[in-house]
Amino acid sequence: MKKYAAIALAALTLTACGKKHKADDPLAESGRTQRAENLLINLKAIGDSTTYMFGHHDDTVYGIGWEADYANDSTIHERSDVKSVCDDYPALLSFDLGHIELGNERNLDGVPFKRIRQEILAHYDKGGMVTLSWHLDNPLSGGTSWVADSLKDIETQTVSSILDGGAKHELFISWLDRVADFLNSLETSYGVKVPILFRPWHEHTGSWFWWGQEHCTAEQYKTLWKLTAGRLKEKGVVNILYAYSPGTEGDGDEAKYMERYPGDDIIDLLGLDCYCFAPEADTTQISQYAAKLDKNLAMVCRIAKQHQKAAALTETGFECIKTDNWWTATLAPVLKRHPISYVLVWRNAHNRQNHYFAPYPGQRSSSDFIRFYNAPETLFLHDVNGLYLNR
Repeated sequence: MKKYAAIALAALTLTACGKKHKADDPLAESGRTQRAENLLINLKAIGDSTTYMFGHHDDTVYGIGWEADYANDSTIHERSDVKSVCDDYPALLSFDLGHIELGNERNLDGVPFKRIRQEILAHYDKGGMVTLSWHLDNPLSGGTSWVADSLKDIETQTVSSILDGGAKHELFISWLDRVADFLNSLETSYGVKVPILFRPWHEHTGSWFWWGQEHCTAEQYKTLWKLTAGRLKEKGVVNILYAYSPGTEGDGDEAKYMERYPGDDIIDLLGLDCYCFAPEADTTQISQYAAKLDKNLAMVCRIAKQHQKAAALTETGFECIKTDNWWTATLAPVLKRHPISYVLVWRNAHNRQNHYFAPYPGQRSSSDFIRFYNAPETLFLHDVNGLYLNR
């Protein structure tokens, strides 16, 4: 019997009424589907409560020691490291669209886009939420999203090259059209477009991506956002919300956080990416992470309230989770102090050693994660339903 308090809140805030039997998918006054608007309403409602959803990137497509059988549709939404530990899926799944711009069948981590679509539809049918990031290649240099020292002179010209009048503008428009085609394809067999929280151009306050701080001006970055949202709208995408998620380079400074904000007319959720980087059992650095997270989340939630936006910890994690009680002693105490709608940890790579951010069976923090799961504040898939329906 899991979390009476959380279930009671879900029943009040996220009223469920059998979405699979409702084929109607009307547009709201905003031009988005009513289900997308309802998702936004409920993200704000969760933020106003004492709970938050837990999310994990690529949770159902691979994990430590396994990869989904992509040729076998019967394995859709079958396996998950998180579920193997706590017998429940994350409420929020995250996937990446990197390499969809190239017309590839698989994304940058080798997951077929067909399978990502299937997992999104399956998670929606179970009542969960999905967010998508986009680590797209560099349209000017031909490199990856990540900046290469040997291409630094080119990297600083990339954003200007894809804006209106730039040498790569038409190419970039074709890339956006491929994103639009994928988003428009996220429709159930009963005629409902799955609402998605789209999170492009993230961590721009750093400079490791070609759209980062040192590689374009503030106005160019804002124009990039406007171009993205405008083109997707032109292509008939009506099922997305947008997330803005800088890093912590501003160290809690509101002006720095908002310096490149594209505007309230585009953004629906204010987020933050903040990771714990510490050697094993280095309590000083772990404490420093907690303090930095606390300071920055306070700032994000304050701005979100001022702008009437939802708020979230859009990426976080402790690679290899090197302490036994990181979930309940480091992460949860900070999150409990801030009105966020969700927390997302990064992936459990099946093909890269020591690159995981959620526990798996036998991992040292598994028992602590179960305590985290059972806490009244955390919402997993069994705790949420009807996120897309009228309250």
